[in-house]
Amino acid sequence: MEYSPVLAVATAAFEIVVAAWALGRVRRSHDERSVLLTTSAILLLLAAYQLAEVAICADVTAAGFGPRLAFIIVTWLPPLDLLLIAQLRKPRSRVTSGAAYAMLAAAAGMVVWISVDRSFATASVCNAVYARYVHAMPRFFIYSSFYWVGLLEMVLLSGYGALACRDKRRRGQLMQLFVGTLAFVVPSIALSWFVPPARGALPSIMCHFALVFAVCLARLIHLEGRWAEQEAVAQPG
Repeated sequence: MEYSPVLAVATAAFEIVVAAWALGRVRRSHDERSVLLTTSAILLLLAAYQLAEVAICADVTAAGFGPRLAFIIVTWLPPLDLLLIAQLRKPRSRVTSGAAYAMLAAAAGMVVWISVDRSFATASVCNAVYARYVHAMPRFFIYSSFYWVGLLEMVLLSGYGALACRDKRRRGQLMQLFVGTLAFVVPSIALSWFVPPARGALPSIMCHFALVFAVCLARLIHLEGRWAEQEAVAQPG
């Protein structure tokens, strides 16, 4: 089935609009600014992957560096999600912060590796609304292990944070991250497992299902802005 870029472009447009909305709400509070900037970065990376996939699938035979660029983009997503979880935790969690910074350091190493390894990823075929890639094995096992560890940490740390966080407002935002993470990871795994044509396309499928995650991030931004406005009204003078 011929690849259609409509879903990817529409998803990217939504993510860019929400990121711009978040950047427009940045205030002077350090905590609020950090949360909104990290959320915006995640949304822009999600949009960048969608647009990279559209460019790759426009001509798979001439994709060149495109597939590796797509993986460079998604490499930063779990570390930044973990950083956002760490920023939302109140009081701060050394475990969550340590996991976030460790993943950021690992991601930097992965990006260098992907950049210089021409055989890391090549486009295989684009079908309907997703792309499949070919990877050099067993080296790709290292990358996939890094990525799955990041996703697992996102689920565990956001879920635990939603339970343990002492700040009621932050608990609500952490719950948004927990629900949003499960909402794109679980369906992506199920689809790639039970639908044979989708096997080998998990990175692409996950980024499409991440639209649900982007909606949860939009809700997180809304809550952040609403609370900031309430605090501003409550302050005397």
